[in-house]
Amino acid sequence: MTTINLKTAINASLKTVFDVSRNIDIHQQSAAPSKEKAIAGVTSGLINLNETVTWRGKHFGFYLTHKSRITAMNFYDYFVDEMEEGKFKSFKHEHFFKEINGVTIMTDQLQYETPFGIIGKLFDALFLKNHLTRFLLMRNEILKKISENR
Repeated sequence: MTTINLKTAINASLKTVFDVSRNIDIHQQSAAPSKEKAIAGVTSGLINLNETVTWRGKHFGFYLTHKSRITAMNFYDYFVDEMEEGKFKSFKHEHFFKEINGVTIMTDQLQYETPFGIIGKLFDALFLKNHLTRFLLMRNEILKKISENR
């Protein structure tokens, strides 16, 4: 299992950052380089507990689909999206939010497992972990800009 941990400081309220983070339209904007679109489930606006979204995007030259469900949500501190259908063996993205002196600290903890045994582990070590880290960093930069301008 691979884990990616990222922290982003955002000069905006806890509620603003929480809502921007679960906004499907903003996610599509941040994932524009991979042409990621919501194609089923919640396809616009805010996603909530027990709701699903199916994404279709181009990664490593292939169009892939990934269906996630919001499996936990505690306003405005925490939510989790977990893969229900997709190419990973497992995929769990935890989102933590904490406000300190008017600054919201957003923490991503992404844990996933690749299929295909040693081949999947090698692909992860050589390409996938870096790709997902860059994807999250770009997403977080967009979330930060949007949150700070609201």
